[in-house]
Amino acid sequence: MSRSNRKVVPECAQALNQMKYEIAAELGLMTGGAAGGADTEFASELGGTGSGTGAHVNWPQIATRDAGRIGGSITRRLVQQAEQVLKGL
Repeated sequence: MSRSNRKVVPECAQALNQMKYEIAAELGLMTGGAAGGADTEFASELGGTGSGTGAHVNWPQIATRDAGRIGGSITRRLVQQAEQVLKGL
């Protein structure tokens, strides 16, 4: 069975990408502009599509461990959001 990174809901791609950048900022993986002491409250602004801060993540140079931390954090947040939705029903 082949694996695929195909999104079940393609419209969520932008939200997942934004979440990826927010988590990278929280983990201190942003470089340039506001890296280092980046305030995670503004993480979405840092990870936006070409925001004026100049901060970005150099994805080809990121360590496997850090990439795994980002993926794990995304999964954790998505599960938490799903649990909140289910509790509201």
